[in-house]
Amino acid sequence: MSHQEITSLHSPHVERVKALLGSRGKKIRTAEHVFVADGMQSLRVALSPKTKFAPHIQKIFVTAEGRLKLESEFLSEMANFDVVNVSDAVMNAMTETQSPQGVLALCKYFPHDLESISTARKIAYFWQLQDPGNAGTAIRTADACGFDAVVFSELSVDVFSPKVVRSTAGSLWNIPVVEGVSLEKLVEWAAERKLYGLDGSGEISLETLPSSDDVIVIFGNEARGLPQLPDQVTTVSIPMKGYAESFNVASAAAIVMFHLSR
Repeated sequence: MSHQEITSLHSPHVERVKALLGSRGKKIRTAEHVFVADGMQSLRVALSPKTKFAPHIQKIFVTAEGRLKLESEFLSEMANFDVVNVSDAVMNAMTETQSPQGVLALCKYFPHDLESISTARKIAYFWQLQDPGNAGTAIRTADACGFDAVVFSELSVDVFSPKVVRSTAGSLWNIPVVEGVSLEKLVEWAAERKLYGLDGSGEISLETLPSSDDVIVIFGNEARGLPQLPDQVTTVSIPMKGYAESFNVASAAAIVMFHLSR
Protein backbone atom coordinates (compact mmCIF):
# COMPACT_ATOMS: atom_id res chain seq x y z
CA MET A 1 0.00 0.00 0.00
CA SER A 2 1.33 3.37 -1.03
CA HIS A 3 1.53 5.99 1.73
CA GLN A 4 1.79 8.92 -0.66
CA GLU A 5 -1.48 10.85 -0.89
CA ILE A 6 -2.85 12.09 -4.20
CA THR A 7 -4.02 15.67 -3.82
CA SER A 8 -4.12 16.90 -7.43
CA LEU A 9 -7.50 16.96 -9.14
CA HIS A 10 -5.63 16.52 -12.43
CA SER A 11 -4.04 13.23 -11.46
CA PRO A 12 -4.31 10.46 -14.11
CA HIS A 13 -6.10 8.40 -11.46
CA VAL A 14 -8.80 11.06 -11.14
CA GLU A 15 -9.12 11.41 -14.91
CA ARG A 16 -9.50 7.63 -15.27
CA VAL A 17 -12.32 7.44 -12.74
CA LYS A 18 -14.06 10.54 -14.10
CA ALA A 19 -13.93 9.07 -17.61
CA LEU A 20 -15.82 6.03 -16.36
CA LEU A 21 -18.42 8.29 -14.76
CA GLY A 22 -18.76 10.83 -17.58
CA SER A 23 -20.88 11.01 -20.72
CA ARG A 24 -18.75 8.37 -22.44
CA GLY A 25 -18.60 6.23 -19.34
CA LYS A 26 -20.98 3.53 -20.58
CA LYS A 27 -19.02 3.08 -23.80
CA ILE A 28 -15.77 2.68 -21.86
CA ARG A 29 -17.32 0.37 -19.28
CA THR A 30 -18.79 -1.86 -21.98
CA ALA A 31 -15.60 -1.98 -24.02
CA GLU A 32 -13.21 -2.60 -21.13
CA HIS A 33 -15.56 -4.28 -18.61
CA VAL A 34 -14.29 -1.85 -15.98
CA PHE A 35 -16.51 0.08 -13.59
CA VAL A 36 -16.46 2.11 -10.37
CA ALA A 37 -17.68 0.63 -7.08
CA ASP A 38 -18.32 3.33 -4.49
CA GLY A 39 -18.80 2.78 -0.76
CA MET A 40 -18.02 0.25 1.94
CA GLN A 41 -20.91 -2.13 1.27
CA SER A 42 -19.85 -2.76 -2.33
CA LEU A 43 -16.27 -3.41 -1.20
CA ARG A 44 -17.41 -5.49 1.75
CA VAL A 45 -19.26 -7.94 -0.47
CA ALA A 46 -16.61 -7.89 -3.20
CA LEU A 47 -13.90 -8.80 -0.66
CA SER A 48 -15.93 -11.50 1.10
CA PRO A 49 -14.70 -15.06 0.49
CA LYS A 50 -18.35 -16.17 0.26
CA THR A 51 -19.05 -13.98 -2.78
CA LYS A 52 -19.74 -16.08 -5.89
CA PHE A 53 -19.17 -13.52 -8.64
CA ALA A 54 -16.71 -11.06 -7.12
CA PRO A 55 -15.15 -8.61 -9.59
CA HIS A 56 -11.42 -8.32 -10.04
CA ILE A 57 -10.40 -5.26 -8.03
CA GLN A 58 -7.79 -3.30 -9.97
CA LYS A 59 -7.28 -0.44 -7.54
CA ILE A 60 -8.80 0.89 -4.31
CA PHE A 61 -8.83 4.61 -3.49
CA VAL A 62 -9.23 5.68 0.14
CA THR A 63 -9.29 8.89 2.14
CA ALA A 64 -7.77 8.88 5.62
CA GLU A 65 -11.19 8.13 7.09
CA GLY A 66 -11.92 5.54 4.42
CA ARG A 67 -8.63 3.77 5.10
CA LEU A 68 -9.56 3.39 8.75
CA LYS A 69 -12.91 1.87 7.79
CA LEU A 70 -11.28 -0.57 5.38
CA GLU A 71 -8.52 -1.55 7.79
CA SER A 72 -11.03 -2.21 10.57
CA GLU A 73 -12.54 -5.02 8.49
CA PHE A 74 -9.94 -6.07 5.92
CA LEU A 75 -6.51 -5.23 7.28
CA SER A 76 -4.84 -8.47 6.16
CA GLU A 77 -6.62 -8.54 2.80
CA MET A 78 -5.48 -5.02 1.90
CA ALA A 79 -1.94 -6.28 1.34
CA ASN A 80 -3.25 -8.08 -1.76
CA PHE A 81 -4.52 -4.93 -3.46
CA ASP A 82 -3.19 -1.70 -4.87
CA VAL A 83 -4.56 0.78 -2.32
CA VAL A 84 -4.06 4.46 -3.09
CA ASN A 85 -4.47 7.31 -0.58
CA VAL A 86 -6.32 10.38 -1.83
CA SER A 87 -7.38 13.66 -0.26
CA ASP A 88 -11.02 14.38 0.54
CA ALA A 89 -11.16 16.83 -2.37
CA VAL A 90 -9.89 14.20 -4.79
CA MET A 91 -12.41 11.66 -3.51
CA ASN A 92 -15.20 14.20 -3.98
CA ALA A 93 -14.09 14.63 -7.58
CA MET A 94 -14.06 10.87 -8.15
CA THR A 95 -17.58 10.09 -6.98
CA GLU A 96 -21.13 11.12 -7.85
CA THR A 97 -22.44 10.77 -4.28
CA GLN A 98 -23.19 13.81 -2.15
CA SER A 99 -21.47 12.35 0.94
CA PRO A 100 -18.69 9.99 -0.15
CA GLN A 101 -17.74 7.24 2.29
CA GLY A 102 -14.06 7.61 1.43
CA VAL A 103 -13.72 4.20 -0.22
CA LEU A 104 -13.87 3.68 -3.97
CA ALA A 105 -12.59 0.90 -6.23
CA LEU A 106 -11.89 0.33 -9.90
CA CYS A 107 -13.16 -3.13 -10.74
CA LYS A 108 -13.15 -5.40 -13.77
CA TYR A 109 -16.21 -7.57 -14.25
CA PHE A 110 -16.71 -10.79 -16.15
CA PRO A 111 -19.87 -10.50 -18.29
CA HIS A 112 -22.53 -13.20 -18.19
CA ASP A 113 -24.62 -14.38 -21.12
CA LEU A 114 -27.57 -16.75 -21.50
CA GLU A 115 -25.26 -19.71 -22.00
CA SER A 116 -23.58 -19.04 -18.66
CA ILE A 117 -26.94 -19.15 -16.83
CA SER A 118 -28.23 -22.26 -18.63
CA THR A 119 -28.72 -24.07 -15.31
CA ALA A 120 -30.64 -21.18 -13.70
CA ARG A 121 -34.14 -22.25 -12.65
CA LYS A 122 -35.70 -19.00 -11.42
CA ILE A 123 -35.01 -15.98 -13.63
CA ALA A 124 -36.29 -12.39 -13.50
CA TYR A 125 -36.33 -10.59 -16.86
CA PHE A 126 -36.71 -6.80 -17.10
CA TRP A 127 -37.76 -5.24 -20.38
CA GLN A 128 -36.30 -1.78 -21.03
CA LEU A 129 -36.00 -0.88 -17.35
CA GLN A 130 -34.68 2.69 -17.23
CA ASP A 131 -34.35 3.79 -13.62
CA PRO A 132 -31.04 2.94 -11.87
CA GLY A 133 -32.71 2.67 -8.47
CA ASN A 134 -35.32 0.24 -9.78
CA ALA A 135 -32.66 -1.85 -11.49
CA GLY A 136 -30.47 -2.02 -8.40
CA THR A 137 -33.42 -2.85 -6.17
CA ALA A 138 -34.54 -5.57 -8.59
CA ILE A 139 -31.11 -7.23 -8.49
CA ARG A 140 -30.97 -6.97 -4.70
CA THR A 141 -34.47 -8.43 -4.37
CA ALA A 142 -33.71 -11.32 -6.74
CA ASP A 143 -30.66 -12.11 -4.66
CA ALA A 144 -32.64 -11.98 -1.41
CA CYS A 145 -35.44 -14.19 -2.81
CA GLY A 146 -33.07 -16.87 -4.02
CA PHE A 147 -33.51 -16.29 -7.73
CA ASP A 148 -30.75 -17.75 -9.88
CA ALA A 149 -30.27 -14.93 -12.40
CA VAL A 150 -31.48 -11.51 -13.56
CA VAL A 151 -31.67 -10.60 -17.25
CA PHE A 152 -32.15 -7.13 -18.75
CA SER A 153 -33.29 -6.36 -22.28
CA GLU A 154 -31.57 -4.05 -24.70
CA LEU A 155 -32.30 -0.34 -24.07
CA SER A 156 -32.26 -0.95 -20.32
CA VAL A 157 -30.16 1.03 -17.85
CA ASP A 158 -26.45 0.18 -17.72
CA VAL A 159 -26.14 -2.31 -14.87
CA PHE A 160 -22.56 -1.20 -14.14
CA SER A 161 -23.33 2.50 -13.87
CA PRO A 162 -22.40 3.85 -10.41
CA LYS A 163 -25.99 4.41 -9.31
CA VAL A 164 -27.06 0.86 -10.14
CA VAL A 165 -23.94 -0.66 -8.57
CA ARG A 166 -24.50 1.35 -5.41
CA SER A 167 -28.21 0.51 -5.15
CA THR A 168 -27.57 -3.24 -5.44
CA ALA A 169 -25.73 -3.00 -2.09
CA GLY A 170 -23.32 -5.70 -3.22
CA SER A 171 -25.92 -8.14 -4.57
CA LEU A 172 -24.43 -7.64 -8.03
CA TRP A 173 -21.68 -10.00 -6.86
CA ASN A 174 -24.06 -12.67 -5.56
CA ILE A 175 -26.24 -13.33 -8.61
CA PRO A 176 -25.40 -13.46 -12.34
CA VAL A 177 -26.79 -10.53 -14.35
CA VAL A 178 -27.11 -10.67 -18.13
CA GLU A 179 -27.57 -7.54 -20.24
CA GLY A 180 -28.86 -6.80 -23.74
CA VAL A 181 -31.16 -9.80 -24.30
CA SER A 182 -34.17 -9.19 -26.54
CA LEU A 183 -37.53 -10.63 -25.54
CA GLU A 184 -37.57 -12.72 -28.72
CA LYS A 185 -34.17 -14.22 -27.91
CA LEU A 186 -35.21 -14.91 -24.33
CA VAL A 187 -38.37 -16.75 -25.37
CA GLU A 188 -36.48 -18.77 -27.95
CA TRP A 189 -33.87 -19.70 -25.33
CA ALA A 190 -36.38 -20.45 -22.58
CA ALA A 191 -36.97 -24.04 -23.76
CA GLU A 192 -39.18 -25.85 -21.24
CA ARG A 193 -39.31 -23.07 -18.67
CA LYS A 194 -42.65 -21.54 -17.79
CA LEU A 195 -42.96 -17.90 -18.87
CA TYR A 196 -45.04 -15.33 -16.99
CA GLY A 197 -45.44 -11.62 -17.69
CA LEU A 198 -46.60 -9.21 -15.00
CA ASP A 199 -49.55 -7.17 -16.22
CA GLY A 200 -52.27 -5.20 -14.42
CA SER A 201 -54.95 -7.03 -16.40
CA GLY A 202 -53.29 -10.42 -16.36
CA GLU A 203 -54.97 -13.66 -17.32
CA ILE A 204 -54.39 -15.16 -13.88
CA SER A 205 -53.91 -13.79 -10.37
CA LEU A 206 -50.56 -14.05 -8.62
CA GLU A 207 -52.37 -15.83 -5.80
CA THR A 208 -53.03 -18.77 -8.10
CA LEU A 209 -49.52 -18.85 -9.56
CA PRO A 210 -47.78 -22.06 -8.51
CA SER A 211 -44.25 -21.88 -7.16
CA SER A 212 -42.22 -23.43 -9.95
CA ASP A 213 -38.50 -23.99 -10.08
CA ASP A 214 -38.21 -23.58 -13.86
CA VAL A 215 -39.73 -20.16 -14.38
CA ILE A 216 -38.97 -16.85 -16.06
CA VAL A 217 -40.94 -13.80 -14.94
CA ILE A 218 -41.05 -10.82 -17.30
CA PHE A 219 -41.42 -7.28 -15.94
CA GLY A 220 -42.07 -4.25 -18.13
CA ASN A 221 -40.86 -0.70 -18.52
CA GLU A 222 -41.72 1.82 -15.78
CA ALA A 223 -43.96 3.94 -18.01
CA ARG A 224 -45.01 1.68 -20.89
CA GLY A 225 -45.35 -1.66 -19.15
CA LEU A 226 -44.88 -4.81 -21.20
CA PRO A 227 -44.45 -5.01 -24.97
CA GLN A 228 -46.53 -7.35 -27.11
CA LEU A 229 -45.95 -10.78 -25.63
CA PRO A 230 -45.72 -14.05 -27.55
CA ASP A 231 -48.31 -16.77 -26.96
CA GLN A 232 -45.91 -18.76 -24.77
CA VAL A 233 -46.17 -16.11 -22.04
CA THR A 234 -49.02 -16.18 -19.51
CA THR A 235 -49.82 -12.78 -18.02
CA VAL A 236 -50.19 -12.45 -14.26
CA SER A 237 -51.69 -9.65 -12.15
CA ILE A 238 -51.15 -8.72 -8.51
CA PRO A 239 -54.48 -8.32 -6.69
CA MET A 240 -54.79 -4.90 -5.04
CA LYS A 241 -57.20 -4.03 -2.23
CA GLY A 242 -56.53 -0.30 -2.17
CA TYR A 243 -57.01 2.48 -4.68
CA ALA A 244 -53.54 2.78 -6.19
CA GLU A 245 -53.54 2.47 -9.96
CA SER A 246 -50.47 0.25 -10.05
CA PHE A 247 -47.29 -0.85 -8.30
CA ASN A 248 -43.84 0.58 -8.90
CA VAL A 249 -42.00 -2.03 -11.00
CA ALA A 250 -39.42 -2.72 -8.28
CA SER A 251 -42.18 -3.21 -5.69
CA ALA A 252 -44.14 -5.45 -8.04
CA ALA A 253 -41.03 -7.50 -8.76
CA ALA A 254 -40.41 -7.91 -5.03
CA ILE A 255 -43.94 -9.20 -4.45
CA VAL A 256 -43.77 -11.68 -7.32
CA MET A 257 -40.28 -12.94 -6.53
CA PHE A 258 -41.17 -13.41 -2.87
CA HIS A 259 -44.29 -15.36 -3.87
CA LEU A 260 -42.23 -17.65 -6.10
CA SER A 261 -39.54 -18.12 -3.46
CA ARG A 262 -41.85 -19.68 -0.90
